[in-house]
Amino acid sequence: MTTTDKDRDIFARTLWGEARGEGLAGQIAVAWAIRNRVDDGRTKSWWGEGYAGVCQAPYQFSCWNNGDPNFDYLSGAKPIPTREFALAQIAADEVIAGNVPDPTDGATHYYAIAMPEAPAWATKAKQTLMLGGHVFFRDVP
Repeated sequence: MTTTDKDRDIFARTLWGEARGEGLAGQIAVAWAIRNRVDDGRTKSWWGEGYAGVCQAPYQFSCWNNGDPNFDYLSGAKPIPTREFALAQIAADEVIAGNVPDPTDGATHYYAIAMPEAPAWATKAKQTLMLGGHVFFRDVP
């Protein structure tokens, strides 16, 4: 699959919005959950097509929701701090290139453990990893 500059930028912005406090390992895990959606093997995936399509699919990654505190940064209305964004770009590039293995064992979903309660879908899915502030899952019905 061809990855455009837009894909790379949206992917890195999503990592910044979803996992900037997690360090490189946590951002790589989130990046793999996104890549696993991109690589789902379907001709027309309901998750969206390519990295930009998957990241910006409605209500899939909360940082892109209007009203989310991250949205103004991701949309370009406010500048993302350069150092923080550089780390997200490294994570995005490494996962796109396949230079790092998937620590999530094929996860396509995750949630932040800071949430007041786990999402309903998590009760029927296979937990694959807990890393930093996120729990990762695959086989989500």
